[in-house]
Amino acid sequence: MSQHTKSAASTYELSHQAALEAESVHILREVAATFERPVLLFSGGKDSVVMLHLATKAFWPAPVPFPILHIDTGHNFDEVIEYRDAAVAKYGLRLLVGRVQDDIDAGRVTEDTGPRASRNRLQTATLLRTLREGRFDAVFGGARRDEEKARAKERVFSFRDEYGQWDPRRQRPELWNLYNGKHRPGEHIRVFPLSNWTELDIWTYIASEGIELPSLYYAHRRPVVQRDGMLLAHTGFLTLLDGEEPHEALVRFRTVGDATCTGCVESTAATPAEVVDEVATARVTERGATRADDRISEAGMEDRKREGYF
Repeated sequence: MSQHTKSAASTYELSHQAALEAESVHILREVAATFERPVLLFSGGKDSVVMLHLATKAFWPAPVPFPILHIDTGHNFDEVIEYRDAAVAKYGLRLLVGRVQDDIDAGRVTEDTGPRASRNRLQTATLLRTLREGRFDAVFGGARRDEEKARAKERVFSFRDEYGQWDPRRQRPELWNLYNGKHRPGEHIRVFPLSNWTELDIWTYIASEGIELPSLYYAHRRPVVQRDGMLLAHTGFLTLLDGEEPHEALVRFRTVGDATCTGCVESTAATPAEVVDEVATARVTERGATRADDRISEAGMEDRKREGYF
């Protein structure tokens, strides 16, 4: 590759990143200016970390003008909770936590039992309850259209009815990037500032901005279990099936969620630049490769979205 070609490629890459950042910052500011009670969903995963980073840039030097909300299944990776609390302290954020355990204790949801049980699906009830209690009218989420087929149907402003449910036929056009946030009391809008980003875009941005992430995202040795074609972390939340034997492997996580259903991949990528190289050659999305909850059925994600999930 000639020096001129390298320079042109570098300029294109920077322009592409700058355009994505500008679009996301515009969306964040638009919501802050037009909604009364926005909130930002924060899981400690890479997408929500990038979204928070963009929010700090969008409103600098003022603080982020809305709280962050963590829907806590109770089955978290320790590294994620440590990162969440450090981010709250670093940016002076107001943290709200909706706990699935509270809904289990109150009898609002019933926890599954058995070795394959997961609380991941129970998050929907906790999310909707927490949004009602906080009277939030706009909710930022870090979902991207390249993640999964149902999410590819999403608008940037995703209308939700009074029950928090999503109907793809009722979504509004967004011609010329004009967003319609009108809603009646009790309804709300889910907002996805990263809709047009890809996993590679996210990692390229992390590398160029020097954004810190939970250590789970980089290669480390840990005990894992092979199950259903995935490597699951052997934590205190995971019940072993007959014949399963934990072993140690060098792995990293491409996505982070409930520890009972989030898999990892074997990898030696220990820096953002190395992850960028790895992601550039990947042929399976991070959710398709490492999320057991997305393997329920072909329409598993869409069914959960209709119920109120992100």
